[in-house]
Amino acid sequence: MARVDLEKVSKIYPGGVKAVDSIDLHIADREFIVLVGPSGCGKSTTLRMIAGLEEISDGIIRIGDRVVNDVPPKSRDIAMVFQNYALYPHMTVYKNMAFGLKLRRMPKAEINKRVSEAAKILEIEHLLDRKPKQLSGGQRQRVAVGRAIVREPAAFLFDEPLSNLDAKLRVTTRAELKRLHQRLKTTTIYVTHDQEEAMTLGDRIVVMKDGLIQQADTPLVTYNRPVNRFVAGFIGMPPMNFFNGAIRDVNGKMTFEEARGGAVAPSGGLTFPDNGFTLSFDSLSPAVRDRLASRIGVHVVLGIRPEHLHLEPVPGGAAIKVRLNVIEPLGNDMDVYMSTRGHDQIVGRLEARMGIVAGTETTVYVDLRKAHFFEPGDTGMNLSLETMSPANEPAHALA
Repeated sequence: MARVDLEKVSKIYPGGVKAVDSIDLHIADREFIVLVGPSGCGKSTTLRMIAGLEEISDGIIRIGDRVVNDVPPKSRDIAMVFQNYALYPHMTVYKNMAFGLKLRRMPKAEINKRVSEAAKILEIEHLLDRKPKQLSGGQRQRVAVGRAIVREPAAFLFDEPLSNLDAKLRVTTRAELKRLHQRLKTTTIYVTHDQEEAMTLGDRIVVMKDGLIQQADTPLVTYNRPVNRFVAGFIGMPPMNFFNGAIRDVNGKMTFEEARGGAVAPSGGLTFPDNGFTLSFDSLSPAVRDRLASRIGVHVVLGIRPEHLHLEPVPGGAAIKVRLNVIEPLGNDMDVYMSTRGHDQIVGRLEARMGIVAGTETTVYVDLRKAHFFEPGDTGMNLSLETMSPANEPAHALA
């Protein structure tokens, strides 16, 4: 077991394509870290650089106290589990799990002990004499994990290991991996594009975009206090709703006025419908109001999670008139797709009830105490937080 440290690590491919851009990441001993982000964000490249399967262009990678920049994969004391399992089809489960240990010329008794213990942990003892073609997808994945366990490495690396499984099996296998980590306490680095996997598995989740780390924090902090609009929109399902608009001072009271448009241009690219919604800031904390006071008359983006919309008034709530377009029953809840004058698609995850009919208009209530305000742009900073990094883009004053 060991910590893993990345210092100013970059990967630049021929032609100047920068897959990973000078990232710093410090993973504690026994920690379960999940790298998450859309395709092409650099998460798998980062994992492969840690494994030694991808040469780094710049920076330092340490596993424990040892710099491993020039250490071959087999000597890094890591074990990797791939998306496609990579099992030998002509070998039994036992031989697949034992193969790496045999290459190390480990005594037969020790090999048998390790394979038996791993099979017991993963509940695949009855499968040891079978070949991969005789196994289900979930069983093959457990064999691949078992092959990693028997090596007793300093760190486990997982590269989207559940993506080939069906939805139900992904959930059960995910729980098995969490239970396995709680038992083995081995440093684990896990890559996925599925934010639900990231939220349920990781001690910390590292959200990446365009080769950069956007936020690295616990799942709940990342969900409740996203540092920018990208993180806010990526973490959470259904994703957060965003409303372009402006903060106004109306008779000494701060409000948010809904706008249509929102192109990131010097003018802001906004128009304000006559019957767009206006939200009073009465329920916002004084600290948040103070942070937003400097943004009066400036283009901002209001972020509201679907689960923070309600059909009944709530403490600290404000009303929004909407048109109901599509209703998706989910049992106890329902996803309702709505529109306002300024926004064609809003989704609310509401408590299921009778009498909600598509094509009608109604009022929903937003809990402004849980709302966020962002600068414009894909990675506009969260203006609601106490501490902010320098803005990615300049504020856009409105006429």
